[in-house]
Amino acid sequence: MDTIVQQYAVANLRRRPLVVETPGFVCGFDPDSTSPYLNYATPLPGAAPADDDVRELIAAFRERGLLPRLEFAPGAAPAVAPALYAAGFTVEQTHEFLVCTPDTFTSPHGGPLAETPHSDDDFLSIDAALSEAFTGEFASSAGGAARLRRLQDGGGAVRFVRAPDGTCAGGATCAPTAVGTAELAGVGTRPPYRGRGVAAAVTAAVAAAMFTQGAASVWLEYSGDGSRRVYERLGFRPTGTRLYLHLPA
Repeated sequence: MDTIVQQYAVANLRRRPLVVETPGFVCGFDPDSTSPYLNYATPLPGAAPADDDVRELIAAFRERGLLPRLEFAPGAAPAVAPALYAAGFTVEQTHEFLVCTPDTFTSPHGGPLAETPHSDDDFLSIDAALSEAFTGEFASSAGGAARLRRLQDGGGAVRFVRAPDGTCAGGATCAPTAVGTAELAGVGTRPPYRGRGVAAAVTAAVAAAMFTQGAASVWLEYSGDGSRRVYERLGFRPTGTRLYLHLPA
């Protein structure tokens, strides 16, 4: 599954507004943002970069004033991490990823209703809720809401649970399928609504939507034992590891 996840990462970055390919790597950039979470690279499966290849990769970021950063499954390209460490890259995070298939998927019983957004207000509310859920990792903006709409309209999935005041209590997203799989991400619940089944509802709704579209699997990363238990109850199973690296300024 490492190779499939890495093939997906490559295909997904090639959908970005600006794509730059250097020997062994694909860089996906968003001209409207300098966020390192929207501007990063990933290696081709099996890549074995030479020193010059790593220097060219770094230059692609530096010339745009961006932090050189990568996300990838190291099992699919074992030679990449050592080459990056030698150039001064450091580990930002290591995440286990979980995979769900139609055969393992279990929809939750009861719980809140997950909806599909339609209006501009819905998308703005989801973007604001996810910003709050991730404690300001990114600022809520009209551009963020527009990215969510493009994701939904482009074959991905966005689902949310509506709060009593009509805003968003929590949401989740999934990019369009590639190589038979899709990454479910951005699962977040605003603090006042945690512990009410919101994360399970939106995760299940997004996964079900992708399976309906024909995805053979959906994968995600988790950030704690509590969230892992939620995902495992829905049929997600630990399968591999993803590595996040960046080059300090």
